[in-house]
Amino acid sequence: MRFMIIVKASQDSEAGALPSTELLAAMGKYNEELVKAGIMLAGEGLQPSSKGARVRFSGSKRTVIDGPFAETKELIAGFWLWQVRSKEEAIEWVKRAPNPMPGTESEIEIRQVFEAEDFGEQLTPELRERNEQLRSTLEARQQKG
Repeated sequence: MRFMIIVKASQDSEAGALPSTELLAAMGKYNEELVKAGIMLAGEGLQPSSKGARVRFSGSKRTVIDGPFAETKELIAGFWLWQVRSKEEAIEWVKRAPNPMPGTESEIEIRQVFEAEDFGEQLTPELRERNEQLRSTLEARQQKG
């Protein structure tokens, strides 16, 4: 099972405050544990929403909205992508994480990633094959560096 582990933003992260050396070291150590356990597939911090944009869809119309965005509690400051056996295992790993926003309450959200088999009959053999070809192309690109 794959899970997206979402680190929620704070006022400090949205203001562009960089993490302390101590937090970077703690996160580095934690990431090493995740890699050694064989569960970390990816993980990155994100720039504040002031450097981002949103695209709103309304029928065939597209509207671009430049950041920053108002609701800090709904924004993402970083993420991990993990391969674990269960949601419970993901929860146990998250509980071991350093507080991503020291000095304040912070929150990390855990969301399971859809797998091809979750889509049942809607994912036709043709669509499944196309999806597998795309994954192979992505994996080949990642291996090239």
